[in-house]
Amino acid sequence: MHGFKFSKSLGQNFLIDESIPKKIVSSAGIDKTCGVLEVGPGIGALTVELSRAAGHVLAVELDRRLLPILRDTLVDAPNVEVVSGDILKLDIKKLINETMPDLRPYVCANLPYSITTPALTAFISAGVFDSINVMVQREVARRICAKPGSPDYSSFSVYASYHTEPKTLFSVPPDCFMPRPKVWSSVISMKPHGKRLLEYNMEVTFFSVVRAAFGQRRKTLINALCAAFGNTMSKMEIAQIVALCGLDPLTRGETLGIDDYARLAERIRNAQKCELT
Repeated sequence: MHGFKFSKSLGQNFLIDESIPKKIVSSAGIDKTCGVLEVGPGIGALTVELSRAAGHVLAVELDRRLLPILRDTLVDAPNVEVVSGDILKLDIKKLINETMPDLRPYVCANLPYSITTPALTAFISAGVFDSINVMVQREVARRICAKPGSPDYSSFSVYASYHTEPKTLFSVPPDCFMPRPKVWSSVISMKPHGKRLLEYNMEVTFFSVVRAAFGQRRKTLINALCAAFGNTMSKMEIAQIVALCGLDPLTRGETLGIDDYARLAERIRNAQKCELT
């Protein structure tokens, strides 16, 4: 394989089971009306399947050593464009608008484990994709798709559900990769809602509340919010806000859903406005 040696620092685990790329593409619902962004194509197993199904594929690969391998693998795939670069440093929105202006933009990738959260955040923030379909570590997939009150529920679960409809499609065992990872993987789908649930200013407060609640997981919601907003509100005021939202004073952040956080954010923002006037 061109004398290639795997890089642990880049989290390189390449798909070698031919059935998995087919299943990923099929479950994503990709067809010729789709333009697909693939991140970390590796040796091109998923890229080949994407080229057969999609109208255009833009594959972004950080490791330049893989470019000769990809050229050989994709010699019969004229609708694939390989870009050498770091997806976390590229202007994704501009890239998609320039390379697939007349196609429905999708993400479909076997994401390097080390960049899962920042890459998903970048895809969502770009605001251009109809669907995000990625393979990640199974435990990460559980956190992304977790519901309130479950052990895997986290601030990123709230972020994912706020912006998209996350869903686990299927799991993939370690022996489908080379080198063989120590953990199972899962393929997930995240379909963006297409519109903001809250106005931008309220959205900023919303996520401040979420970060505060999960940043102090062992504390009650009231105490966690005091740690974040205590410089502008008293504990009694925060307790009143929690009560007005219909929440138990002993509740913790990991039991709350998006609607609960939205109500808290609205009342906290209104209280902060009153302090400023």
